[in-house]
Amino acid sequence: MTNISDHGGTVFASARSLGIAPEELLDFSASINPLGPAPGVREAVCSSFEKVLHYPDRESFELRRTLADIHRVGIDNLVVANGSTELIYLLPRLLPGAKGLIIAPAFSEYAQALNRAGWQTGHLLLSAANGFALSLEKLAERLAEGFDLLFLCNPANPTGTLLPVTMIEAILRLCRQAGTFLVLDEAFMDFCEEASAKGLIAESGGGIVLRSMTKFYAIPGLRLGYAIGHVDVIRQCSDLLEPWSVNTPAQVAGVASLASVDYRERTLRYVSTEHEALARGLAELPGLSPFPSAANYLLVEMRNGLSAAELRSRLLEKRILIRDCANFQGLDGRFFRVAVRTTEENRRLLAALAEELGEFS
Repeated sequence: MTNISDHGGTVFASARSLGIAPEELLDFSASINPLGPAPGVREAVCSSFEKVLHYPDRESFELRRTLADIHRVGIDNLVVANGSTELIYLLPRLLPGAKGLIIAPAFSEYAQALNRAGWQTGHLLLSAANGFALSLEKLAERLAEGFDLLFLCNPANPTGTLLPVTMIEAILRLCRQAGTFLVLDEAFMDFCEEASAKGLIAESGGGIVLRSMTKFYAIPGLRLGYAIGHVDVIRQCSDLLEPWSVNTPAQVAGVASLASVDYRERTLRYVSTEHEALARGLAELPGLSPFPSAANYLLVEMRNGLSAAELRSRLLEKRILIRDCANFQGLDGRFFRVAVRTTEENRRLLAALAEELGEFS
């Protein structure tokens, strides 16, 4: 079983450790839309209770049709799953091969999924020294070692680094030459949709795009994600998915989430403003260096002798939860990640950090 420390969003376990209610913790470890779910989602989910006496729609037809209209792809280019993590674990079982490469630092479930399927796992480690830049030359050298699958997150988690579509196109070309299937995880791409490679991948049989509805639309407890790809790849994914893995309330919430254009625009404006303010505030604190990020979180490097684990422990006493990034491949105890939350919550975090870091300045 994956240790809960491998992830952010451990609000329930952390609250239990303190003997408090989860609502008393301010969770910066999970990067969820600070505005909460879209208008109409609560009502839609409550109304869906009347449908629970029926099995869910195995094809998630209404949600797929809505997503197809938004992304301008065919409905057969889409498959819906119980969170994008379900698809991460499915893909090694779908693809022929036994050797996967991960661009790291990266989400721990990539390696977990490969290991569980009996695959060999390799990493191409990016460096904080050059802002986690990806070298196509080094990638080509690694792919030449005979990898069957490549996991790449864009924008990257936890670094927030964003690769332009032209770079993804070049990566896809390298993968085709090497006979490597590209798994492009765009879990946070809703915050920078113009950079999505969904159209490129949908036309190609050599890759797949994973998307999440839990981050931007703030419904992680419902578990909802989907994939965009060539119809042949999507058909194979659909055939391997467990029957009825996406429940009715989740499907209904997905459709309701996508209905409000105003919610999407408000989210982008709000997160952009708060992102800038939080990044500036972090950079002004002694010994902290936040990295540029295209997503709703910031990776921070500490240069004051304090470890992320110790800082996490100190902040937890103040009922603030951050993500210690020491267990990301390629990072160490100097790094932590924080989500972009509301104005008041971000100020509370900065004040707590200033208090804890004062003695190390």
